[in-house]
Amino acid sequence: MLDSFWKMPHRRFADGEVVMGRWPGSVLYYEVQVTSYDDVSHLYTVKYKDGTELALKESDIRSQSAFRHRKSQSSSSSPSRRSSSRSRSRSPGRPAKGRRRSSSQSREQKDDKKKPISETSLAPLALKPSENNTRRYNGEPDSTERNDTSCVISEQKLKPDLEIARVLEQYSLRPRKEEKKKEEIYSEKKIFETQKVMEKASLKTIEKAPSKTKELEFGGRIGTFTLIFFLPATVLYLLLMCKQDDPSLMNFPPPLPALESLWEARVFGVFLLWFFLQALFYLLPIGKVVEGLPLSNGRKLQYRINGFYAFVLTAAVIGTLLYFQFELHYLYDHFLQFAVSAAAFSMVLSIYLYIRSLKAPEEELAPGGNSGYFVYDFFTGHELNPRIGSFDLKYFCELRPGLIGWVVINLAMLLAEMKIHNQSMPSLSMILVNSFQLLYVVDALWNEEAVLTTMDITHDGFGFMLAFGDLVWVPFVYSLQAFYLVGHPTSISWPVAAAITILNSIGYYIFRSANSQKNSFRRNPADPKLAYLKCIPTATGKGLLVTGWWGFVRHPNYLGDIIMALAWSLPCGFNHILPYFYVIYFICLLVHREARDEHHCKQKYGLAWEKYCQRVPYRIFPYIY
Repeated sequence: MLDSFWKMPHRRFADGEVVMGRWPGSVLYYEVQVTSYDDVSHLYTVKYKDGTELALKESDIRSQSAFRHRKSQSSSSSPSRRSSSRSRSRSPGRPAKGRRRSSSQSREQKDDKKKPISETSLAPLALKPSENNTRRYNGEPDSTERNDTSCVISEQKLKPDLEIARVLEQYSLRPRKEEKKKEEIYSEKKIFETQKVMEKASLKTIEKAPSKTKELEFGGRIGTFTLIFFLPATVLYLLLMCKQDDPSLMNFPPPLPALESLWEARVFGVFLLWFFLQALFYLLPIGKVVEGLPLSNGRKLQYRINGFYAFVLTAAVIGTLLYFQFELHYLYDHFLQFAVSAAAFSMVLSIYLYIRSLKAPEEELAPGGNSGYFVYDFFTGHELNPRIGSFDLKYFCELRPGLIGWVVINLAMLLAEMKIHNQSMPSLSMILVNSFQLLYVVDALWNEEAVLTTMDITHDGFGFMLAFGDLVWVPFVYSLQAFYLVGHPTSISWPVAAAITILNSIGYYIFRSANSQKNSFRRNPADPKLAYLKCIPTATGKGLLVTGWWGFVRHPNYLGDIIMALAWSLPCGFNHILPYFYVIYFICLLVHREARDEHHCKQKYGLAWEKYCQRVPYRIFPYIY
């Protein structure tokens, strides 16, 4: 016991203490603030002035007093200064009095000394005027606007330019003050060159000992515990209200059905059949295979992009069933039971995901779901990318069963409306809702590769939040307008339908063009087609767009999403607020997600993000928010 006590490491620096931290990959020290200390890995988490946070060893940290002491010594009693002062009065290189050299001899000797220098150092150099610019980058952007080529800084080009400039400055006749200023700029450029080395070092540190999740979202343990019960209750309430003749909020609570009527084994079997059919389509060797973003250990996972093919195959299966007179409105008749079956399945899946995450390696845990609290990690997801072989459970559930199921449910509601109301054609409102949402789903599946850069894939673990959201919330809440129209038909005129269509088209145009602009810039910032875009360079090597849609508001894709959500609800009329639940919920969801994005971007980009926020002040709604 006593032996283990003496072996316990003692912490040297306290939280909040301002110290000097060594920049990884260099010998330069900068002022940092200690934010936390990990007792397991014995690493200090420090924060630089630009907002960058790194994990450093204790040997890479020095107190400020040590640096100040050295500085005072060098300024008061520098050996170089003492020697230089003596050389002015008694330089051994000066000739004695009465033995002055002739001007011709001194010139010849000076020329002889300069000649070998110019031959060995300057002769091989061929400089372009634009390459010898020592003010190209001094740790911060020269201006807030640059085109895409200025944002992509190449280390291979930067290094020769800096060495060339050093040689020229070494043998130039500039004043000493200007040379000192150039030296400072050169050292700052060296700092920028080591930025990528720093990132790799920090990634290796995180890989060895990932830190615990300290900032809890969604209300922490109490909030997540409440949401586990509140979300299923909300789905049940919305579906029961849609079944009422008068779905007014004044009729709360709706009459609850008998518990035995909420469950049917056949319905659960149909749901399982649907889930595993989509899993079969996912495993088919069709479509290209792409790599995702790098993980904390530097590894990149592979994903097969075949969601659109799965949608086409599903359409063929549904078409075959309809050809053989299968009653698809069976979904409408047992809609509540299907929702309960999906909720039960998502709960079982979430329990399995958490149990298997307990045996997952540390580097495979989600950065936002590693708090150590059971309820919180169960809700947000403990493991980042749970896989069974090459089958990625999170990626599969993100787009396949719920998103494609949403379209199938809408089609079932359309057929149910025709059957119940004895119509030969569906209503114009139902056609608009089905068409708008079909376009949205097809667009998501066609651009499936873009989902690999979203927060759901890169940051959030796979737990109850995403499992319930993908399998229950998306198909059964997003189809609320179609479900509402079956029991509450609403007729609209053609001019109103045209206006709603224009509104949806505007929202879709903003949504798609903004996402395409962002994805194209991420793939190849130097693309000549994107030369009109300007950006703010960041310490990570990436650029923040300040023109185009991303210079209009910070999240233009969210703006387009909200406009489309409003267009989906308008065909239901204004008799009840229930069909507008989706747009109200969606605004709350995107505002909350935008706040999460802001927090992560500020930590990641530091001062560059603050400059971006000054340039683009509005978050989602221009001139409002």
